Amino acid sequence: MLTGRTASAESARALGLVDALAAPELLLDAARELVRHPRPRPLRQRLGAWATNLWPVRQVLAAVLVRKTAAKVRKEQYPAPFALIETWRRGGSLPQRLRHEARAVAKLATTATARNLIRVFFLQERLKGLAGGAEHGIGHVHVVGAGVMGGDIAAWCALRGFEVTLQDREMKYVQPALDRARALFEKKLKTPERINPALARLKADVEGKGVAGADLLIEAIYENAQAKQDLYRAAEPRLPENALLATNTSSIALVELREAVQHPARFLGLHYFNPVALMPLVEIVRQDRLDPASEKRALAFCKAIDKLPVPVAGTPGFLVNRTLMPYMLEAARAYAEGIPAPVIDKAARKFGMPMGPIELADTVGLDVAASVGAELGPFLGLDIPPAIAELAGSGKRGKKDGQGFYRWQDGKPQKPPVDPHYIAPDDLEDRIMLPLVNEAVACLHERVVDDADLLDAGLIFGTGFAPFRGGPIQYIRDTGATALVTRLEALARRYGERFKPRPGWDSPALQRPG
Repeated sequence: MLTGRTASAESARALGLVDALAAPELLLDAARELVRHPRPRPLRQRLGAWATNLWPVRQVLAAVLVRKTAAKVRKEQYPAPFALIETWRRGGSLPQRLRHEARAVAKLATTATARNLIRVFFLQERLKGLAGGAEHGIGHVHVVGAGVMGGDIAAWCALRGFEVTLQDREMKYVQPALDRARALFEKKLKTPERINPALARLKADVEGKGVAGADLLIEAIYENAQAKQDLYRAAEPRLPENALLATNTSSIALVELREAVQHPARFLGLHYFNPVALMPLVEIVRQDRLDPASEKRALAFCKAIDKLPVPVAGTPGFLVNRTLMPYMLEAARAYAEGIPAPVIDKAARKFGMPMGPIELADTVGLDVAASVGAELGPFLGLDIPPAIAELAGSGKRGKKDGQGFYRWQDGKPQKPPVDPHYIAPDDLEDRIMLPLVNEAVACLHERVVDDADLLDAGLIFGTGFAPFRGGPIQYIRDTGATALVTRLEALARRYGERFKPRPGWDSPALQRPG
């Protein structure tokens, strides 16, 4: 309840939220049987419920729950879980508890957080419905490139029921991906009866024989335009007539890659995010010769694999990486100026981001950040701070090497202590966050996405942009475009021209309706 997450039927039974499970066609019979012959709950659950409802125990547990919740979210940003704990802590008779709950809900329902989170829900539903009633016509997916992204894309597709062949130069490159896939299947599917069929759906294919039978080929090799073009020239003639050809490129313009494609009407980008199993968004990357029917098939495919698709223009960086890059580069500049990394990350988390930009750069990989930055820097008019390239060049690429901006241990950053007397610059939060918001405005102005709602959805589900703020465009509406332009101009005077407001700040889409 504190997280708002849904629970599967099995999880609900384990938690004691439901008394029994039944197949849909037997549900009414099972309910009648339960009414006729009630089953006592397990002793452990009954004892737990009794103990936690004792007044002294409830006070102690409430304090513990508040501390644990505060470690994850800020009360002023997400007040609902704290109100839930307080309502439970107060206790009382059933009528009293219902009154407390009604008052809490009435108060919460009028907050900006509630309004924006409801908006996020409808944005999510819109992404789910973009395919309409289109059929994807895909049964066999062939993935070329068994690195972290390609291997995990292949595993996810197999998990969701597709036949998948995974190709790389040698088996030694494919095997780690198969090992990761097994771990994913064991975590998600639990039982051998479900795990083994998923493993059987994912096949190593060093020779690339699966190309000839693929309905969708996803290229996920390293970020080099020439290498990708060479692959298309070799593979496309072997694909079936109606197969889609997709690239997972994160930054290269599709018009450049398209030069090597014979049938551009079926060529598009399917840009997944790392880690594939956790990140819900996929960018459907367009180019101007893409057949709308091919785009609909891609949208339907994303729905079938339980991902949220957002169509974007095929310009460098698309939407998510284009807006993230100024955010991460400005954080690296602040770090180079001597602002401690934990202080920078704290400023972003205070704004509402799930992870600070320094930790994000380490997680993505400083080599990847440097590569994407080199590709996008000239397009965005930004320089790459030396700190990123120097760390990556010295073998300190972040989380995967155990050392980057932070030292990493057991998959977690070991953040150094900050001098308790250190005082962060008062404009640090704006300096870190407003470049992202500024670039989002430019993306809307250039129609990288079709409208403001899709932009907000893409950045919430692709970057984790503070959901309680409703997305960068909704944040602008709530804060006021004029006020934010004034703050950007102040940053430009202090730090440089890169903070100048980008074209598009005069758009009516940035004004709050009504």
